[in-house]
Amino acid sequence: MDTLLRTHSKLEFSRLLIHGFSVKAFNKIQEVKFGPNKSFLGCGRDDNGCVKVKASRSALLELVPETKKENLEVELPMFDPSKGTVVDLAVVGGGPAGLAVAQQVSQAGLSVCSIDPSPKLIWPNNYGVWVDEFEAMDLLDCLDTTWSGAVVYIDDRRTKHLDRPYGRVNRKQLKSKMLLKCISSGVKFHQAKVIKVIHVESKSLLICNDGATVEATVVLDATGFSRCLVQYDKPYNPGYQVAYGILAEVEEHPFDVEKMVFMDWRDSHLANCKDLRERNSRIPTFLYAMPFSSNKIFLEETSLVARPGVPMDDIKERMVARLRHLGIKVTSIEEDEHCVIPMGGPLPVLPQRVVGIGGTAGMVHPSTGYMVARTLAAAPIVADAIVRYLDPGRNLPGNKLSVEVWRDLWPIERRRQREFFCFGMDILLKLDLPATRRFFDAFFDLEPHYWHGFLSSRLFLPELITFGFSLFYHASNTSRLEIMAKGTLPLANMINNLVQDTE
Repeated sequence: MDTLLRTHSKLEFSRLLIHGFSVKAFNKIQEVKFGPNKSFLGCGRDDNGCVKVKASRSALLELVPETKKENLEVELPMFDPSKGTVVDLAVVGGGPAGLAVAQQVSQAGLSVCSIDPSPKLIWPNNYGVWVDEFEAMDLLDCLDTTWSGAVVYIDDRRTKHLDRPYGRVNRKQLKSKMLLKCISSGVKFHQAKVIKVIHVESKSLLICNDGATVEATVVLDATGFSRCLVQYDKPYNPGYQVAYGILAEVEEHPFDVEKMVFMDWRDSHLANCKDLRERNSRIPTFLYAMPFSSNKIFLEETSLVARPGVPMDDIKERMVARLRHLGIKVTSIEEDEHCVIPMGGPLPVLPQRVVGIGGTAGMVHPSTGYMVARTLAAAPIVADAIVRYLDPGRNLPGNKLSVEVWRDLWPIERRRQREFFCFGMDILLKLDLPATRRFFDAFFDLEPHYWHGFLSSRLFLPELITFGFSLFYHASNTSRLEIMAKGTLPLANMINNLVQDTE
């Protein structure tokens, strides 16, 4: 786990990006290391045919962006803990889901405090969504680029064209819109990190790292994968989606600017690198790409799910080989990002005093890693439940109130849906590259209703069963045998969990 979460130097990766991409002169040779027990020095090829690289530090510094944190220029109304006011809701974490719940609860007339160490900071990672998902939430103005459809490259011979518009979220616009809604609705902000929570019968005390204490009737943990306050009581052994992405200026790229590349499973770029090709065959990665113009593109090499996760330096090495093969010469990098997303695993203790949403509440799609649209869609459910159960007429104590909110967030149909998605993840964990290709070849041959619904968490158990039979029908004979061989034990576990899970 420590190896997986370690982020490697941007300079180290850029040494490979520059060589053969755009920089023509190098001032001195430096050593480049990739992965455990492998180092390259100078130019040429190693024993496996992999390209060796040289680069200059001065040229690298021109390419790699300095890490910068951009804050919104907005005046936030601050909460004053010294007054001892007990707010109706304290939201810990200022991500999209946390702000959405805060705004909606405050709009209903309840007092809300949002607690985050950097409440004005623009979120760092790129978010991609299906346009229809954001349209349903009236957030189309928060997409800065849209594509008429998407492409999936199964291999060098087979390509799927997806007739479903896709968009990139404008993070600055989305956060600005959500913050302004919070401000106009009356949300107060406290800039700090919560380090401890103490529960008493009618309220909870949130102890912050600045020495302040915020008192609240309900606490919502929206801190993502840090799982700051929400408790788990089962061994946590998820799969991991690992990705490395760059927003880059390039001399050119081979992709249609009208279509985003949803998945590119081709591996011809590894033809001359035996070791890397074997690793990729066992645990494959794909390219996800958003072409904004002929010379600006977001490129991300992604491991869909693995346990343990693919090391970040391995992901980077595969990406370098792919870009070189595609003839993509990077001239500058505007942003880069390291993503490690836990997928699947047990749900948190249900119920418990602290309410959760997003990653901390197990809401990541276990088969795809999707979360943003799903959690934003869940925000009104959580907000409505909090408002409803805080009604003075009910007079519920803290523990009983949290029970009701958790029940609305994770009703049995959602728990059953998640169990099916975990079943899907368990199969994907066992598929090598040829089997993965066969799986997605069948998956994207399904009626749009089914693959749309699966990716967007719109199908529930009855339809998911139909989805499963349809996928099996569309699969090749080889793929059917693989699904039966690798899916029998996960299927038995899913059925057992479904039987045991009752209201």
